[in-house]
Amino acid sequence: MRARIERYIRGVRASFGSTAATLSETVLLSVGAGFIALTLFFLVTLPPFDFKAGNVTITQGESATDIASALSKAGVIRSQLVFRVFLRLAGSDARVQAGTYKFSRPESVTSIERRLLVGDYGIPFVRLTFVEGFTVREAAEQVAAALPISEQEFLDAATPYEGYLFPDTYMIQVSSTAGDVVKKMRDAFTSRVAKLDQSGKASGHTISDIVIMASIIEREARSDESRKIVSGILWNRIERNMPLQVDAVFGYIFDRATYSPTLKDLKVNSPYNTYTHKGLPPGPISNPGISALTAAANPADTPYLYYLTGRDGRMHYATNYLAHKANLYAYLR
Repeated sequence: MRARIERYIRGVRASFGSTAATLSETVLLSVGAGFIALTLFFLVTLPPFDFKAGNVTITQGESATDIASALSKAGVIRSQLVFRVFLRLAGSDARVQAGTYKFSRPESVTSIERRLLVGDYGIPFVRLTFVEGFTVREAAEQVAAALPISEQEFLDAATPYEGYLFPDTYMIQVSSTAGDVVKKMRDAFTSRVAKLDQSGKASGHTISDIVIMASIIEREARSDESRKIVSGILWNRIERNMPLQVDAVFGYIFDRATYSPTLKDLKVNSPYNTYTHKGLPPGPISNPGISALTAAANPADTPYLYYLTGRDGRMHYATNYLAHKANLYAYLR
């Protein structure tokens, strides 16, 4: 009996020892595989050995594949596949910030991904504020003074879009071209006036007519209330086939910020002369802000046909020319 018990104990010990060895081998294999996986992961996220400093431009709406390709061609990342996986696993490829990025030193995939998501461009920015009612020529002077872009370069890029460059404060990379700046301002305009297009259709006016009217209102009135009334007056005059007779156009014609026309100026041969030509001018005379655009699309329902800004700084309105002459005598002489 004793011999049987001893044999049983020896068998149990032998079996336990075999199991323990198997467990040890399994743990070692798992640790080894994990170490290899971590090593491979670390290696593929490192920057390429042939890294070269440079800039990479990413445009709005580019796919993860396009972005990875651009980074790879520039020698910024080691593997396009790994970078695409990083972006897509995080669901972040649609949140990449467009712009030009400067890579002056080697960076890991995770560092590059973070920069693209937060817009860490690595390039200095210039803060530019364009006020409501600015003209392309005025903007060209601002841009040329702040960026390595000549006035003529900006004029060439921006002049076709007079009226459609939204007045706002922009953070602009010093590496931007004139086209880059214009595109940023055009995109802002498109974004801000999307709802006004529906207002224009409801009133029977095209977005082009609204922008032209707003560019005049921006130079003719100052408050939200007066802008809507002036808008109503000018649309009334057009409906009655009356010339608009606004003085603000002469600043645009003669390329001056402010301008009080003489009697001779009122006869100048220009399609923008609203004394000699009925209807709206052929194009905007400034780049209006959202208040003027809203007023142009939603004019006040008013019986007035005339207005003026008096020496007291206030707007004075009239329903007929005799009343307007009385306002001229009372507030401007």
